[in-house]
Amino acid sequence: MTAPAYGVLRQVSGTASVLLENNPSSMTLEGTNSWVLRAAPDVPAVVVDPGYRDLEHLELLAGAGAVELVLLTHFHPDHAEGAPWFAERVGAPVRAFDPALCVGASSFVDGEVISAGGLSIRVLHTPGHTGDSVSLVLDGQVLTGDTILGRGTTVLHDLGDYLRSLRKLIELPPGTVGLPGHGPELLDLPATAREYLAHREQRLDQVRSALQTLGADATPRQVVEVVYADVDRALWAPAELSVQAQLDYLRSEENG
Repeated sequence: MTAPAYGVLRQVSGTASVLLENNPSSMTLEGTNSWVLRAAPDVPAVVVDPGYRDLEHLELLAGAGAVELVLLTHFHPDHAEGAPWFAERVGAPVRAFDPALCVGASSFVDGEVISAGGLSIRVLHTPGHTGDSVSLVLDGQVLTGDTILGRGTTVLHDLGDYLRSLRKLIELPPGTVGLPGHGPELLDLPATAREYLAHREQRLDQVRSALQTLGADATPRQVVEVVYADVDRALWAPAELSVQAQLDYLRSEENG
């Protein structure tokens, strides 16, 4: 793997560039991808997920040119914490699904089309990672936030919501490019979403099997120790969150 290119605005397509924040971790991979969208170089941009309140990163992002609008894929601080400071710095409003995150503008409506940056950006509510997660569809590309990462799998809040969100993304045209909140671009997002769905169904089968051995009242940690035995223990804590979502889903199924 090549070294991450922090502080360099990288052109990904004719309408999308990315600035990688220097906040690598097991949860953020190489760091947060802050996306800059515009139809042409002389058009004010749409910035998606400015990241933490990391002033060095935010100043570099502000240096990418005039900004018309800031959009957030969800509330987690590695995506949204810096948005109020950045919005004031560039003089642009902030929109998100959660009204509490908005600055000088209204919250998203599922399915609405936003006209900004010379682009038409369609909002897809794709909960599961968080209740307020959205994906942003434009020009054969989708910004997925943490709903689908460029590498590995995401932590879940609600598995039922997540499975429904994956099915929405599977319905997009084949070859639609995924622009994730962390990690590299995905050349065929619907195909990746299909792989994610198969993976989640496999994990559900593994959790069901673990419960048969451990008993129906097993804790998430006990299930992780069985199902994720071959996974780096540094990832067991976030895995517990996903297992809790799986247990909640299975128990809701049982209760009809």
